[in-house]
Amino acid sequence: MNPSIIDILIRPDAFFRDLVNKKEDLKVPFLIVLAGSIVAAAYGYLIGGLTAKMMGLAMPGLETFITLSSVLGALIGTFIFWIIWAGVIYALTFAFKGEGPFKRVLEVVGFGYLPQVLGSLITLAAAFIYIPRIAVPTITNAGIQDPVVLEQTIKAFMHDPAMMELTQVSSLISIVFLLWSANIWIFGIKHIRKLSPRDAALCVGIPVLAYILYMIYNLGVM
Repeated sequence: MNPSIIDILIRPDAFFRDLVNKKEDLKVPFLIVLAGSIVAAAYGYLIGGLTAKMMGLAMPGLETFITLSSVLGALIGTFIFWIIWAGVIYALTFAFKGEGPFKRVLEVVGFGYLPQVLGSLITLAAAFIYIPRIAVPTITNAGIQDPVVLEQTIKAFMHDPAMMELTQVSSLISIVFLLWSANIWIFGIKHIRKLSPRDAALCVGIPVLAYILYMIYNLGVM
């Protein structure tokens, strides 16, 4: 029986053991990342809407620009993340004499992004719960020209209890599902780049740990 998409989540070792004997194909990984980008765009629309509401009185048309930027940023950013993440892992595998083309690593990272699509859906659901509870301050045209007022308003927005809780929940969800993705990437890199489990774990674990520490740091400085 050929491995299925579900095997990516529960049997990644078997999935990539079979995949290594097939020709590179980015169609399914692309669709997985596209699904993630669409969910991220929906979340960006909701959060961007809050920012737009805060800034909307300051300048005509700014509200639309902020919302559109949030959506497009999420759509494009997800694909940029895919390429950069694959590039970082690919570069690290050279330290362990990994073999195989970059396209294969891009394929593995795309497949391994599947748990994060699931995590993004949970985050989106959480946003629908928390966003109605967030008190959004507004900035006037005069206020946006005053750096002190602008900073205080943004700080009040970011420190709203519901906003802080949503940020913490979304960060926790991101960490959990990133770790799930990391587990998948380790098996994929092991097979695709012909590395030992230890070396594959180091190539994946180093950037994952760095990113998690970065998220935790950002939570601490809020």
